[in-house]
Amino acid sequence: MIEQRDTVDGAHFAFTDRWGGVSAVPYEELNLGGAVGDDPDAVRTNRELAAKSLGLDPAQVVWMNQVHGADVVVVDGPWGSAAQIPSVDAVVTARRGLALAVLTADCTPVLLADPVAGIAAAAHAGRPGMIAGVVPAAVRAMVELGAEPSRIVARTGPAVCGRCYEVPDAMRAEVAAVEPAAHAETRWGTPAVDVSAGVHAQLERLGVRDREQSPVCTLESQDHFSYRRDRTTGRLAGYVWLD
Repeated sequence: MIEQRDTVDGAHFAFTDRWGGVSAVPYEELNLGGAVGDDPDAVRTNRELAAKSLGLDPAQVVWMNQVHGADVVVVDGPWGSAAQIPSVDAVVTARRGLALAVLTADCTPVLLADPVAGIAAAAHAGRPGMIAGVVPAAVRAMVELGAEPSRIVARTGPAVCGRCYEVPDAMRAEVAAVEPAAHAETRWGTPAVDVSAGVHAQLERLGVRDREQSPVCTLESQDHFSYRRDRTTGRLAGYVWLD
């Protein structure tokens, strides 16, 4: 199943769960990640199924080789080959109709769109990327293309929540020194990090007011892939595009 959220002015956001694909255990079913050990043919079929269910051409979806950094690339079309896909954690486009995709399995998928300017972005914000500033970098790239932060619509998808993302106390302190809003505590009272809260705090400071956060915790939900829970598992995808 894919959750799609649309705005009246033509921005489209979608987040997948793990069901409705063809991958076998432990990637069952709708694994969209091509670098986790799954059968490449199954991943290709899953990407086709997901895209077509959203009314998208699978060949016109832009993917990334995500590396937990803060590099951003501006794109105006799909990559010519897999070898051309760059190692970045955010993609931005000024081409309406071009879908951008981000893969996650606990990290926060961040989808951004300025429907007036026709600028969209997708970012992969794990703990390292959030600290490094991948989301502010994506917003800056959008602004350079003509977007206005006050017009940007932001949607973040299923991710591990601050009540479940346990980390050593020193790591929490390191994260909180960069982004205080990410300081969290697990349900059982140990140090934790809330990446999605950190992302939304960054967006708020940048002037992005229209923001929504998924209530789904990937570690708690058996309907979603979670690396922290299962280690060997599939990847969810978030998609953004503009009419």
